[in-house]
Amino acid sequence: MSTPALSGVTSLVSGFTRLCKGLAVVLVGGHIVVQLFPSAITYIALIPARTIPFGWNLITGGYIEQSIYGVIVSSIGLLFIGKLLEPIWGSKEFLKFIIVVNFLTSVCIFITAIALYYITMQENYLYMPLCGFYGVISGLLVGIKQIIPDQELPLLKIKAKWLPSITLLLSIAISFWTLESATYLPIIIFGIYTSWIYLRYWQRKPETKLKGDPSDDFAFSSFFPEFLRPVIDPMASIFHRILCRRSDASDDAEDYTLGGAPLPGSDPIEASRRRERGARALEERLAAEGLAAARDAEESPRYTTENV
Repeated sequence: MSTPALSGVTSLVSGFTRLCKGLAVVLVGGHIVVQLFPSAITYIALIPARTIPFGWNLITGGYIEQSIYGVIVSSIGLLFIGKLLEPIWGSKEFLKFIIVVNFLTSVCIFITAIALYYITMQENYLYMPLCGFYGVISGLLVGIKQIIPDQELPLLKIKAKWLPSITLLLSIAISFWTLESATYLPIIIFGIYTSWIYLRYWQRKPETKLKGDPSDDFAFSSFFPEFLRPVIDPMASIFHRILCRRSDASDDAEDYTLGGAPLPGSDPIEASRRRERGARALEERLAAEGLAAARDAEESPRYTTENV
């Protein structure tokens, strides 16, 4: 016999996509492998001194969790966030996002570790195993920020657009207390930044055949409180020109305009449509789950009466 509480739990844990469940199995399988064969961590985790010739650890390192807590957090985060983002992006784009963000995060960590070694001459930067899916999870939070920025989370009473920033602040705070958590901090930092780069400049829009999200609501300064944005915007524009090799003027001239007229679906209009689709998809999913719970609640007394 079903009850309202049981049906609510069932609706909460149902609806996970096949791709996310498959990736969760990969995370669990990777953890089991390193527990059964500890020496495997040398070959599949990101160890900067061994990246050459073991270049594949730039890819495999992101899918390896050494602790059971890491597996649980990453798997649950992937399933629930993917349940929202994958139907909106599509399975192909969702998988592409994970692969690109994971690889770029590993490359940034590798370069940072090499630089720190030459600065400090401490070999632990070269031989410390760096791995974990936290970079992708934090990157998926950036995706939520882009799609439903003003959606208020029911339990935390905060807007979704602050999820990446809060995650980063908590990670920095925890890193002061435990040395082990400090190894995850660069993964989270680069995961957030590379995912923003991908969504801001590289992600293709099938409906408009344009790339990126040029809206002001998704600017780099939007990750910071309002009073810091006048300071962040000038610095962000410098990195924008260095890393992306194009200025705001060239963006407007080449990618988002044609003969001086804005292309359809570009600038804030496209960003607004994307947020509306995200909010609508979330509302439809919540409504469907609520309807299923209500239907089960109605059937439960009827079933009890018939048995009596």
